[in-house]
Amino acid sequence: MKKAFTLLELLVVIAVIALLLGILMPALSGARSQAKATICQSNLRQLTLANTGYATENDGFYVPAASDIGIPEGNLHRWHGVRDSTNEPFDSLRSPIAGYLGDGGVKECPKNVNFRKGDPWEWNFEDGGGGYGYNRTYIGSRVWQSGADDITTKITEVGNPADTIMFADAAMSNLDGGVPYYMEYSFVEPRYWFSSGQFHPEWGDPSPSIHFRHRGKANVAWIDGHVDAKVMVVFNGLNAYGVKSYDMMLGWFEPIDNTPFDLK
Repeated sequence: MKKAFTLLELLVVIAVIALLLGILMPALSGARSQAKATICQSNLRQLTLANTGYATENDGFYVPAASDIGIPEGNLHRWHGVRDSTNEPFDSLRSPIAGYLGDGGVKECPKNVNFRKGDPWEWNFEDGGGGYGYNRTYIGSRVWQSGADDITTKITEVGNPADTIMFADAAMSNLDGGVPYYMEYSFVEPRYWFSSGQFHPEWGDPSPSIHFRHRGKANVAWIDGHVDAKVMVVFNGLNAYGVKSYDMMLGWFEPIDNTPFDLK
């Protein structure tokens, strides 16, 4: 006659399994997060190489970040795509750098950010950037020099390619009925507004758009092609939409100034 397990023995086995799961789950979760961060870094590296390829074939000028931003009937062209109406997401297959990307389109960051999409316009005005932002002020325009968006910086104008941001994890946060939500944002803003050769403190603070979504870190792609992860520093304050950015993992890393963005 076979001896059956007693209730006590079954409870012990269940307790041991639960203990093992409690030990293994954080490790598995960490491994998944690291895998996503690694894929994200690969995506950013591909974007950087694509932009470098674009510049090489366009007299050294990098891709425009937003060539028609702020003009009547504009906001249809971005570095990451083109759209026919401001109530549509951007089509990354129509991006100026699509031909320099392996599969033709901008890949999305694998970390699920739950971006708000669809109408109205303010929910999707940057949809299609994959959760990544471009250094518009200093690289994807000449805002830093003349305020122009339809002309960009040249490769030869970047003094320290290893210390100048090209792309990074990005997002923006707005409020809906007092509740903050994420929306895509395709630019990474420097700490201070800089235009036409000078800082503009009278414009207030830019809304931070670097998103530290990978366990408190943001992946950053530098102009020389290397990608690393940066840790967010505490920065209190409300963004342009009245959201406390730090609570939404939006901010900057050290040094908290324009040096990671500028051309020096």
